Amino acid sequence: MTPMSDPRPLKATDSALVLFSGGQDSSVCLAWALERYARVETVGFDYGQRHAIEMQARQVVLGAMVDGFPAWAGRLGPDHVLDLKGFGAIGGSALTTDRAIEMTERGLPSTFVPGRNLVFLTYAAALADRRGLNALIGGMCETDFSGYPDCRRGTLDALQTALNLGMDRDFRIETPLMYLTKAQTWALSKRLGGQDLVDLIMSESHTCYLGERGKLHAWGHGCGTCPACDLRAKGWAEWHAAGEPGAPS
Repeated sequence: MTPMSDPRPLKATDSALVLFSGGQDSSVCLAWALERYARVETVGFDYGQRHAIEMQARQVVLGAMVDGFPAWAGRLGPDHVLDLKGFGAIGGSALTTDRAIEMTERGLPSTFVPGRNLVFLTYAAALADRRGLNALIGGMCETDFSGYPDCRRGTLDALQTALNLGMDRDFRIETPLMYLTKAQTWALSKRLGGQDLVDLIMSESHTCYLGERGKLHAWGHGCGTCPACDLRAKGWAEWHAAGEPGAPS
């Protein structure tokens, strides 16, 4: 598969660290980074999530990126996994404990892990500092999202300032999906890697909060009822209804 042409010339010093969970959004972000950076590394976080199946899915997606996209394979460097189970135990959300997925008295979903993206990006910045990487890339989005305050661009701008002051660096926190709907995210995957990338993300990435990998729906594996599955499925349907091919027969 030949990805779309590069939007700008690559420089040997261009480098990025992608926060890679193995889900739809981070998989698209990884493809986006591989189009733009000469050197790309990935980092995943084991924070005791109930949907720990994503830790297996991310390895499958990484392997498929290398095998299926030769133009990207040479740019993809090491993968790192950081153990943050101690942090996950503090959160006590529906993502880390056996708790119903519902709205809380604060008006936030029970899947909200307080400060998760702040912690992830801080650890990622420390790793990037040691690895000599310039950009931190995440799939945060405030268009189609679950109401998490640490997904907002304003939050990330403030964190970027703090990280650069605290580490005396010039990191860029890049969020290519920030203002895209899920339908637009599916469309972006098609533009980046064609139908091969769409099929890879549909069949191998993992989004379901409950960790369900049994049935393969048109939009991918999942329980089909949790908020993450619902969002992914609606995005697929909207994109497909707009005239984009790609749904399996």
